[in-house]
Amino acid sequence: MLIDIAIPILPARDLDQSVGFYESLGFEVVGRAPAPEDYALLRREGIELHLFGAPDLDPTTCYAGCYLRVTDAKQLHDEFAKLGLPDDGFPRLSTLEVKPWGMREFHVMDPSGVLLRIGDIDVGEV
Repeated sequence: MLIDIAIPILPARDLDQSVGFYESLGFEVVGRAPAPEDYALLRREGIELHLFGAPDLDPTTCYAGCYLRVTDAKQLHDEFAKLGLPDDGFPRLSTLEVKPWGMREFHVMDPSGVLLRIGDIDVGEV
């Protein structure tokens, strides 16, 4: 059996707030279960994320995250930058840079402290 896709399941301190944040990033809600399940399925093109309610989550100690390999990290970073997210706090957006391991990357931290590291292997101009 081959595995075709992996879908991260990420915690959300306030599911409505997190869903709204991901919608601002261009994700669409494709499924939602209210409490007590408190679960949301989000999709943007070929990327799918699942969120579950975790009301006791502290963003400052959250260690959940995932890596999203994309076709063009610069294009996506430019799009996200138009949202005016700060570069510290929750949520936030980092600068785009070429990493020593050869990936062009940036990260987004959501309101719950979940890290989305986003990158591509086209390490042209930053």
